[in-house]
Amino acid sequence: MRKDRTDRTAGERRTLVVREVWLARHGESIGNVAASRAEAEGLEVIPLEPRDADVPLSPVGVEQAEALGRWLLPRLSGFDSTWTSPYVRARQTLEIAMGEPVEAPVVFADERLRDRELGVLDLLTRAGVLARVPTEFERRRHLGKFYHRPPGGESWADVALRLRSFYRDFGDAAGDRAFVMAHDAVVMVSLYVLLGWSEGELLEFAQANVVGNASITQLEQVDGRFRLVGFGMVEHLRAEGAAVTLHPGDADVRPT
Repeated sequence: MRKDRTDRTAGERRTLVVREVWLARHGESIGNVAASRAEAEGLEVIPLEPRDADVPLSPVGVEQAEALGRWLLPRLSGFDSTWTSPYVRARQTLEIAMGEPVEAPVVFADERLRDRELGVLDLLTRAGVLARVPTEFERRRHLGKFYHRPPGGESWADVALRLRSFYRDFGDAAGDRAFVMAHDAVVMVSLYVLLGWSEGELLEFAQANVVGNASITQLEQVDGRFRLVGFGMVEHLRAEGAAVTLHPGDADVRPT
């Protein structure tokens, strides 16, 4: 059954087949661990060799993916489609959770679900930004978190543009219920896109909430509009004795 919704922000009316969208963040990655340790130790550069697209899960992330799988597998047949970021940490989380390699047509990989690109801030800690590109602090204060685009990187507004394209295109393929494995910025900005939030509403929510590793967020469409049913849910991790990790990054300089 098709249902219409009006996107307040985009100012356009379009038809979405999907009734429910379930969003998950990947499990803890070695990049999450390295970044948190580097910040705590006051390093300027995060010691991480793989490029962002190739960063795998940490041992804790593997356990979180296994716990997510024990929640997901009994429900998997209830989803009409499953989508993932092509980045290794997202695909690895889904592969472990599903207990088998992620291959089309079972799962759709879409590059528009990739993590936010950092540009010149890539692998820099807060101390590193201050020491190496201090002008980015002033640009961030002037433009605000939503519109600040690091040179060579993306703003949250840029992420919103590709997510509008994604949610518009997955249309009929999504079916009635869709499961999406991605990243914290993708989960957060998806709320902005699907709920029709303003910049202020998104930033206020992001200030008070963090997308935890292997957490689940649920949205459903009611009377043609999406509503938030549950955000950042981690009960499945606690039930399996898996660690709950946040790794939000630096809220003032680096993206979450």
